[in-house]
Amino acid sequence: MAPACTEAEAPSWPSVSMKAKPYEGPPRNIKPIEDLHFAENLQPKRYEILGTHPESRVLFSDVNILDSTGREPYKGDVLIEGQRIVAVGDVPDKEALMKNSRVRVFHGKGRTLMSGLGDAHTHLTWNGGDLDRLGDLGIEEHVLLTMRSAQCYIDSGYTMCYGAASAKPRLDVVIRDAINAGDIPGPRSLANGQEMAKPDGELVAGITAYADGPQQMREVIKEHVDLGVDNIKLSMSGEEITETRSAQDCYFTDEETAACVDEAHKHGKRLCAHARARDSVTQCVKHGVDVIYHASWIDDEAGMNGLEKVKTKHIIAPAINWLIGTLYDAEAFGYPQAQAEKVGYKRELDVAIAGLREMHRRGIVILPGGDYGFAWTPHGTYARDLDHFVKLIGMTPHEAIISATAGVAALFMQKNELGKIQPGFYADCVLVDGNPLEDITILQDHDKLNVIMINGRVHKAGRKEYVAPPVAGQDANQHNIVPDMEFPEVKKAMQKAY
Repeated sequence: MAPACTEAEAPSWPSVSMKAKPYEGPPRNIKPIEDLHFAENLQPKRYEILGTHPESRVLFSDVNILDSTGREPYKGDVLIEGQRIVAVGDVPDKEALMKNSRVRVFHGKGRTLMSGLGDAHTHLTWNGGDLDRLGDLGIEEHVLLTMRSAQCYIDSGYTMCYGAASAKPRLDVVIRDAINAGDIPGPRSLANGQEMAKPDGELVAGITAYADGPQQMREVIKEHVDLGVDNIKLSMSGEEITETRSAQDCYFTDEETAACVDEAHKHGKRLCAHARARDSVTQCVKHGVDVIYHASWIDDEAGMNGLEKVKTKHIIAPAINWLIGTLYDAEAFGYPQAQAEKVGYKRELDVAIAGLREMHRRGIVILPGGDYGFAWTPHGTYARDLDHFVKLIGMTPHEAIISATAGVAALFMQKNELGKIQPGFYADCVLVDGNPLEDITILQDHDKLNVIMINGRVHKAGRKEYVAPPVAGQDANQHNIVPDMEFPEVKKAMQKAY
């Protein structure tokens, strides 16, 4: 185990006590996201989601288009044919389309149409409660739980999920395939297997694949590949809540990390890593771990400076909501704030925020994904990350949305067809009752997500979207004008304890 970082090794960038400088201008993360380039042999398998007839046509009329290109929102219309967007802004023959009974028309009335959101650190199999029970959970119940999580993501306006570890070896894979087959609702998913840790280095009992030494790690990676995963997770450092494995401790050696990267990349798979400790981040940068989770204790030279030099080959997904939730929200679930501060979460949060601000300043790509699925980071609250990006890291709301749309599309290695409202792109979009650039928290309110579409197929649309309000004098006054009545909706809980 590598030694922990000390107070004397504090990084050179400003501490969190210095407020992030306000910024008004074009999104700064457009170019870094466009410059991202993973090796071609790491391209995930191309998946298609069943369920949209090629003759389907959907028109969004009079919407405020937030296209995730960096352009300011603008008024216009959007036409979708089959799975893809075909016209944005000015739609040819709009009036004829609106009169065509075979075209489904959504009257935007100035609402915001944006791309579906994405999560770069997804745990579909987490149970929203006591994680220690996950290892003992029966496979039948666990499949149902994972299905519910997948539906929860799409219900929340999320159409892309990058798997960050599965509690059982094949759960992510099975759910991904069921979504693609059109059997269950859910987002586009890249599946992971169980996270790989050194013996006695697991963070949660019963959900870990163990390996010790370069050769064993290669063998475990090959086992993951044979299961059909898209990504492979390394658990390289500790977590303060365990109170036995510090977030500043690194459990992998240089030789082990190098072997993992070599083996995974040889099989065309990308690696992601739970890497809070200084040395775990340094190893990720040095050896080419593609997706770095947390990176709380990154240092100057080998960490931040090294990462900046190779920033087109890595993304950071800090999962900052986990730190915030553990520090401020976990007391209601039996983990007092005083204890969270005692073991180091307040200090880690401050250090992590300062480091993330510096990454953003240097053009290192930071993507949302907050370790959701714990009791105090429940499923359905995923968009909290975007608010944290704005209030803590200093992104503008526009930058935060671009990170969650075009940014996650780049992580999927499909930045030319996902994550934007552009002709030729897949029709994954959300009609929002409001302007998220004025209030980013609106994306946390599911009632404001009026229409959710994936792959050109409408997943959610309320009755009002289909029934035009009565207008005095219509039908030559043959029908009475009645109030625009609301029908009560039965809402399911976002999670269910198993």
